[in-house]
Amino acid sequence: MNQLRDGDYRPDGAGGFLQSTGAQEALDRALFLLTVRRGSFALLPELGSRLDRLAQERPSAREAMGASYAAEALAGEEDLEVTGAAWEESSRQLTVFLNWKGEHLSAAVTL
Repeated sequence: MNQLRDGDYRPDGAGGFLQSTGAQEALDRALFLLTVRRGSFALLPELGSRLDRLAQERPSAREAMGASYAAEALAGEEDLEVTGAAWEESSRQLTVFLNWKGEHLSAAVTL
């Protein structure tokens, strides 16, 4: 998978693009799926997450709903499991905890 930074592919300095592999590739895919709003691609309406709806939830429910929305968005990712989430109200950031082939990863999404 090509690496992204601020929505653009990262150049490798030789006319190509940097590639992600292993755990970094799984994390890059997860971040992409978590930040894309579900339904924003007409041909792939199930792609992405509903994390944009967290603002409509009670603050006390945002952590649990964030984990649920993340699990829904990542359901098709083989070997990637959502193990929990943490919501930080002041920064409006959801950190999603993941397990990829026994390796613990985390993806932070600011809403």
